[in-house]
Order: sequence, then structure tokens, then C-alpha cells
Amino acid sequence: MRRITGWLLSTVAALVLLFSYRTSTMGAGGENGAITSGAAGSTGSTWSGTDDGGTGSSSGDSSSGGASSGSSGGSSGGDGAATGSVAQTRWGPVQVKITVSGGKITDVAVLQVPDGNHRDQEINDYAVPILRQEALAAQSAQIDTVSGATVTSDGYRESLQSAIDAAHLR
Repeated sequence: MRRITGWLLSTVAALVLLFSYRTSTMGAGGENGAITSGAAGSTGSTWSGTDDGGTGSSSGDSSSGGASSGSSGGSSGGDGAATGSVAQTRWGPVQVKITVSGGKITDVAVLQVPDGNHRDQEINDYAVPILRQEALAAQSAQIDTVSGATVTSDGYRESLQSAIDAAHLR
């Protein structure tokens, strides 16, 4: 009888420990709040700059979900900066901002990447510079996925494409 009771208690204790164990695969919405999110309601793309057509400056308010004004239709954008929409990935949000000069992407800055744990930070320290270099070389969002950072690469491409669209590039 003592053996059965001991076995039962140890089984219950093992199950409690097993179900209370938190892993990095449990998503971005953990209770520790380690994943940083953008400004409240910041999900849309914005453009701040001038258009080639001389329409002046246009900007979108990301909190109202507004997009940039001006003509699109395959024209290349002018000078300025465009912030991509927040790409919600399973590890957390990814968002980039591009700087445009003369209708070309001159810089890509990362505003948000998953950073919920040390492994996320290691992956981003490795992958983000490669993704930036690829985006500048390609001048588009058609860039290769970084091995070992597939989810972040997908989110980077999604946010980059929305920034390119907001800047009216290609």
C-alpha cells in the first residue's frame, strides 16, 4: 500500500511539473511581457517624404491605420522614409523602416524583432544584418530566407514589402 501511495504522489508531482514548465515555443504573449510591441495601434504602413510627381509631402497616421496619399501605379517614390506594417510572427512582432533617396532604398532599420529570450536575441544578432544587406542589394522584398531564422525572415520580408508599397517603389 505504501508503494502505491508513493508511486501515485510522485506521478502527480511529475505531471504538475510537466504542465507548469514554460518553453520558448509557447508564443509571444507570455506573462513576462518580454516581447516589445510598437506604439498603440501601430499596424499600418506610413510614408513621410516627397513624391517624384511634386505632390509635396505625404504621411500616414499609423494609429488610425491610414496609408500614404499620393499616386501609386508603378512610379518610384521620392526622398523620405517609410515604416512597414508590424508583421505578427509566432515568435513576436517584426517591423522595419526604410529610408529612400532618389527612388532607391538607402537604409533599412529594424524597429521591432522578437526578443523574448536569449536565443531570439542570438538569432536576430546574426540574421538582421544579413537581411538588411540582402534588401539593400535587391532593392526589393524578394530576398532569401536566413537559415535558422525562417520566421523572422518571413516577418522581415512582409514588413519590408509594406514599407516599399508605402513609399511607392516598384
